[in-house]
Amino acid sequence: MRFFVAQLFRFAWAEARSCVFAVAMFAGLAASSVVPLPVPRYDALLIYAVAVTVTLRALRWESSGETAVIAGFHLVGLAFELIKVRLGSWSYPEPAYTKLGGVPLYSGFLYAAVGSYVCAAWRIFSLRLVAYRTVPVTLVAVAIYVNFVSQHWWIDLRLPLAVLLVLVTWGTVVHFTVGAHRYQMPLALSLTLIGFFLWVAENLATYLGAWQYPYQRETWQLVHPAKFGAWALLVSVTFVIVASWQAARGRLHLPAAAPGLPRGWALPLRRVGLSDRGGGQWWSA
Repeated sequence: MRFFVAQLFRFAWAEARSCVFAVAMFAGLAASSVVPLPVPRYDALLIYAVAVTVTLRALRWESSGETAVIAGFHLVGLAFELIKVRLGSWSYPEPAYTKLGGVPLYSGFLYAAVGSYVCAAWRIFSLRLVAYRTVPVTLVAVAIYVNFVSQHWWIDLRLPLAVLLVLVTWGTVVHFTVGAHRYQMPLALSLTLIGFFLWVAENLATYLGAWQYPYQRETWQLVHPAKFGAWALLVSVTFVIVASWQAARGRLHLPAAAPGLPRGWALPLRRVGLSDRGGGQWWSA
């Protein structure tokens, strides 16, 4: 029992470190909703988000490579926002000077926060994958992104794409470190859990006025539970981008020579061995 509590604490602490950018963004959203500002709120949030990014890089909490990847997420997210806001999926009702097509530029940092989490978690937990099918998973992730845009003009393929995502990730295992121990979990389960917590975060964000769905205009309401599934799908796009970057750095797959670690599919979570962070092995971040 003592071991379980200690590992749970270590896991929570590692997750908190991985969420620094996201927590900072939520703190800014909360503060900007109650503190008088000399400029429109969305403009202040843009300045704040840039300052957070610069500060994290200056403190070396993020590497230059991670910052570049996160900037890419900002652009991908902003393009997504421009399309979805134009189609009326949600809106940003407050005025701002830094709005483009009804979308405040700070909104891209909300997607960057997700990218920051995945990048940081990869480093802090020393993630490695077993049986990851790069091409099929990438193609499905691209199809998911395209579907979220094209569903307004064509049919919505989220359900068949979700089934396809499970199929192409079937047997793919994520290995990660907590304290001195290695664990493994199915990739599909990892994406589902991240999607759930993003849905929870979305409820908090809409409550703080980060954006607004049409049914929230009169009074705030819980974000529809279907958005949980949408986030689980969208996070696969984030994962694929980060995985491609990690592959270029040689930090994607579990090496065949890694000793003592089973390759079987975990369901849902299994401790598989000891890490050796100080030994210069493959799991060193």
